[in-house]
Amino acid sequence: MDLTTVWFLIVGVLLIGYFVLDGFDFGVGISLPFLGKDDTDRRVLINTIGPVWDLNETWLIVAGASLFAAFPEWYATMFSGFYLALLLILVALIFRGVSFEYRHQNKGQKWTRWFDQFIFWGSVLPPVLWGVAFANLVQGVPIRPMDSGGWIYEGTLLTLLNPYGLLGGICMLLLVFNHGLVFVSLKTVGDIRDRAQALAKKVGIATIAVGAAFLVWTIIMHLESESLWLIVICAAVAAVALIGAWIANAVRREGWAFAGNAVAIAFALLAIFMALFPNLMHSSLDPAYSMSIEGAASSQKTLELMTWVAVFTLPLVLAYQAWTYWIFRKRLSREMIPAAAH
Repeated sequence: MDLTTVWFLIVGVLLIGYFVLDGFDFGVGISLPFLGKDDTDRRVLINTIGPVWDLNETWLIVAGASLFAAFPEWYATMFSGFYLALLLILVALIFRGVSFEYRHQNKGQKWTRWFDQFIFWGSVLPPVLWGVAFANLVQGVPIRPMDSGGWIYEGTLLTLLNPYGLLGGICMLLLVFNHGLVFVSLKTVGDIRDRAQALAKKVGIATIAVGAAFLVWTIIMHLESESLWLIVICAAVAAVALIGAWIANAVRREGWAFAGNAVAIAFALLAIFMALFPNLMHSSLDPAYSMSIEGAASSQKTLELMTWVAVFTLPLVLAYQAWTYWIFRKRLSREMIPAAAH
């Protein structure tokens, strides 16, 4: 296996790590108006992710940096072509992060309600837009090579809002919402835990239905692909894991449910990456215009240097994150919220 393929897989793993970990963050944010009966409930929900949400988002930063260094043409074409969608994601993440820090300043109910809205919409928009973006990468976007080198995107934001792309956005939204609800039930006690489990049962059914439709559509589009068997295997594992997570949640085994949702998200994204391989972007104008891994990769020396850096740094990052989750593993309750913050 050459280094270009290795780094395609590494970027994929980093993005999977981001969606699995920041995915439940988004899900908790989406759950605020559904599970937060009062300000105390909402503070409990926010405190479940308080110690880890910013650490989870570093996976996106590392993935973006790796993408820029390993596949600069992919980075340039995607970030220029999907500029407005990615800008909306960035703005949503900024508002969401600021809201976590400022909502507790106790400047009145109106102040708090505004930041709760920012958290909610800042948690909804990114998964929807990421889902739309990844679905379009799989389906194909209007790109072509330029005479001067590189590729140019010839569409607009509306080009991305096609039926398959929108289904991908809805699928990602439901996946992270379901993931977040299970995380809430894993991290809380009492009534809020019971309500999270009950809502996860309903959302889980919708997630299974929409996820199945998206994965079947993806397989049908790639019936002639050399990677078809890998796509089918990844899709099957994702489906089984998602159904298993729903069953585990129904019998109040939150840990198994959370693990099942994580596996489902990971293998759903793996199916997408297998559908892309050996390209990075499919061209809807002409298959010959598609961006290949080899054509968009950095030099061999750059990839070698990045590989050595990854070998020494990634284990440290994983160990630190595992330690953080272990330290903050305790369940939360309403009684833990200070009276002054009610």
